[in-house]
Amino acid sequence: MPVSETGNRLDTVKAEVIRPLNQTEAKAAMAALKDIGKSEPSVAALLGKDGALKDFIVAAFTLSPYLRDMAVISPKLLVTAITEPLEPALDRLVETARRAWLPRDGKAPSENEVMTALRTAKRALSFLVALADLARIFSAKDTTRWLSLFAEASVAAAIDYLLVAGHESGKLKLADLDEPSKGSGLIVLGMGKLGGRELNYSSDIDIVVFFDPETGILTDPLDGSEVYGRMMRRLIRILQERTADGYVFRTDLRLRPDPGSTPLAVSLDAALIYYEGRGQNWERAAFIKARPIAGDIAAGENFMRLLTPFVFRKYLDYAAIADIHSIKRQIHVHKGHGAIAVKGHDVKLGRGGIREIEFFAQTQQLIAGGRMPPLRARDTEVALAALAEARWITPEIAAELTEAYWFLRDVEHRIQMVRDEQTHNLPETDAELKRIAFMRGFADTAGFSARLEEVLRTVEKRYARLFEQEAKLSGGDGNLVFTGQQDDPGTLKTLASLGFERPADISRVIRTWHYGRYRATQSAEARERLTELMPALLQAFGESKRADEALLRFDSFLKGLPAGIQLFSLIGNNPPLLALIVTIMSSAPRLADIIASKPHVFDGMLDPGLMSELPTRDYLSYRLTAFLTAGRHYEEKLDRLRIFAAEQRFLIGIRLLTGAISGAQAGRAFTHLADLLIDAALKAVIAEIRSAHGTYPGGRVAVMGMGKLGSFELTAGSDVDLILLYDYDNEATESEGDKPLDSSRYFTRLTQRLIAALSAPMAEGVIFEVDLRLRPSGNKGPVATRINAFGKYQREEAWTWEHMALTRARLICGEESLADEAKGMIGEVLSAKPDIAKIAKDVAEMRALIDKEKPPRDIWDFKLIPGGLIDIEFIAQYLRLIAPAKGVAPDTYGFSTEEALKALGEKLMKPGDLDTCIEALRLFTELSQIVRLCVDGPFDPGDAPAGLVERVCRAGDCPDIRTLEGEVKRLSKAVRGIFQTVVRK
Repeated sequence: MPVSETGNRLDTVKAEVIRPLNQTEAKAAMAALKDIGKSEPSVAALLGKDGALKDFIVAAFTLSPYLRDMAVISPKLLVTAITEPLEPALDRLVETARRAWLPRDGKAPSENEVMTALRTAKRALSFLVALADLARIFSAKDTTRWLSLFAEASVAAAIDYLLVAGHESGKLKLADLDEPSKGSGLIVLGMGKLGGRELNYSSDIDIVVFFDPETGILTDPLDGSEVYGRMMRRLIRILQERTADGYVFRTDLRLRPDPGSTPLAVSLDAALIYYEGRGQNWERAAFIKARPIAGDIAAGENFMRLLTPFVFRKYLDYAAIADIHSIKRQIHVHKGHGAIAVKGHDVKLGRGGIREIEFFAQTQQLIAGGRMPPLRARDTEVALAALAEARWITPEIAAELTEAYWFLRDVEHRIQMVRDEQTHNLPETDAELKRIAFMRGFADTAGFSARLEEVLRTVEKRYARLFEQEAKLSGGDGNLVFTGQQDDPGTLKTLASLGFERPADISRVIRTWHYGRYRATQSAEARERLTELMPALLQAFGESKRADEALLRFDSFLKGLPAGIQLFSLIGNNPPLLALIVTIMSSAPRLADIIASKPHVFDGMLDPGLMSELPTRDYLSYRLTAFLTAGRHYEEKLDRLRIFAAEQRFLIGIRLLTGAISGAQAGRAFTHLADLLIDAALKAVIAEIRSAHGTYPGGRVAVMGMGKLGSFELTAGSDVDLILLYDYDNEATESEGDKPLDSSRYFTRLTQRLIAALSAPMAEGVIFEVDLRLRPSGNKGPVATRINAFGKYQREEAWTWEHMALTRARLICGEESLADEAKGMIGEVLSAKPDIAKIAKDVAEMRALIDKEKPPRDIWDFKLIPGGLIDIEFIAQYLRLIAPAKGVAPDTYGFSTEEALKALGEKLMKPGDLDTCIEALRLFTELSQIVRLCVDGPFDPGDAPAGLVERVCRAGDCPDIRTLEGEVKRLSKAVRGIFQTVVRK
């Protein structure tokens, strides 16, 4: 009869195919066998005479404690091994596993009974296969096939059992309880080595599960993810939970689409959408081996047909080649320098290992498989032969790699047979390495090591030649692999060497990008560009201090981007743009947060003229007018104002951050922007008020900017101080609309609408926070002030501090005639000759009160420190108020603090004092502008981003932060002395 019917027998083993580890172990093995022989006559008979089988069993038990322990626990396994043909016994075990779900004596088995049946059969099969393999009766290929067949049977049985259980619980409605899986639409694909029927001895199994909710077996199709998800958790328990009987297979479902955010079972539609739009390179490679192994096999085969265009591209175009490149980067290109250490070597993932052979085949299958269907083989040996047949590789290379593949699989099996451990590393010690050498049939460790190194060298050489052109994609100095589920150890080392302190966290973040979980990385093309960009991107971030923080801010930015392909392409072709992004992420958390929450602001960075054009009033006005043109309705206009405000503030900030403009220029640009935004908002509000309440006869409105808005010194985070002035015909009593209002209510409502237009939170945020406390009588007074009342108040009731504030007042928008009246009124008030002693006393007391009630946090509080910005501003304001009494009458309307100081100080200050104040003002303005731009809250050099510390040092023209601190202290001390000299009581 043919061998396939009768089967091979273990008693045909050749003499000395393996040898015992040592005499001590041989004695222990013999003792265990004698104990078994006491209850098993066939074993006793084996021991009663010398022969190759007896020697083999003794040697096997010395080399594998796992096999010896199994024989002691289950002597019948040994009896079967030495008395029965192997293949029929294995066939029965596979069939036992496949039928484990079936009722016995009319009664369905319990889940625990299914688990026990599978574990008992697995233990027996593992025992028989290991002995047949060690005896060289089975080849490594035979071993992998039997293990894979058993895994398929076990998964299929468990799925059938769980489908029936679902039917009995009312969650499912099966068409045929005798064939639960048929027509169920539940697809279980074996992936990796299971799909290729190449499982190793102690392998886990990779499966992915999909379901079709439209097959009609779900009681409620909307519950599919929950029902099947719960079922898969039970499947994992059935297969991998360790019980007194052991386990069946460790089961991994992480090869499903985006496993971090999807259920254990994924609907067919969701899966197809994912693979068509977001499928990754490594998933294409994984699906080369994918095969339906359980559930609805017909549906699974149809699904695989639908996936063929995803796995095997029709044309070999540029995008496909770029796609393949990232797979080639899975394992770093090794140049073959240095010795390969046999001890501890990973025969799967190490140099010249099994993975390199698999990738050698798979990458070329992906490249050409779309045009050449014969290349779409699942198992590695057939794939290599097909590549040779298609002349992609020579027959010699195919034969060489095939031989190497099965040699390494043999070694892998023996490593795992020792103690049934899922490991691929050779032992570190001579004694344990000798065990593997003997199991592989070598006479000594030296012979085994020489042969192994020869094989590894062969594989490494072939692999390196195939991929040597792609070395640059690995970043030159190490791996950059972000596919799959696990961290690549070489990649973690590379990230650490690049400057990242938490490489595992960074690797996890980058894998998220490659999974397409963000809109910016959902398209395959975007991920291809990102892959190409990755070495330069990581190197740029690594060179910044606190690289981890910077990259995490970039991650937040990516998370908010609506699309990424344009950005990644631009960065790839524009190194300065990459440098700019790194600067933002490493120096300016506040800006990074802005672009993360409002990605549209980044659009302006793509303007090639960004750095070369100054953000003048005309520049900003032109862009605002064009942007507002499309806004038709009131709310739409306000939204557009918010979008424009955020984008332009950001772009002004970018110029400041990079040094394209100074702090003073930034202050003027921020102020021009505010003027234009408030003007546009006022026009929109007036139109809205008039549509509701009509025009007020003779009504005129003007907005006065105070504080830093008035003196062109706004910062990135400033609020705006406003006073709204109005006037109307005295004869008029109400507005002329359908819903008339009296003057007080009309202009109050207009002011309130303006405040809301600027500061009310909308979908696009706010434009400015508005402060009206500088109006006459402060918070106690009306929100809008009639022009004559404003003049009367300023002439007769205003305090000194209110006249100080008036020195910075500037009309920014509104009715031109009213603005001219207000401007004249300001000039009139400030031209009065005051009591110098009273002014000096009031200013000094006010500064002392601020010192007491709002002391500075530290030396970096440039506004409040003694001799800081408030002292300098107070000097300028004091000089403006006393100037008429000193016979000096400059017109400082619309001046910045520096311009006012120069105009007044030339005649009212010592030249050296004026120079010191100007020097201090410029430094403190520059530093405060940068700090307010980059961080929310106080500046602490010890906690600030390293890039920001470098930027403020550069702004202060100092080599380090200690030197800058000394400069701030020197100047502030000098300014405080000048303040006390100038402002005499």
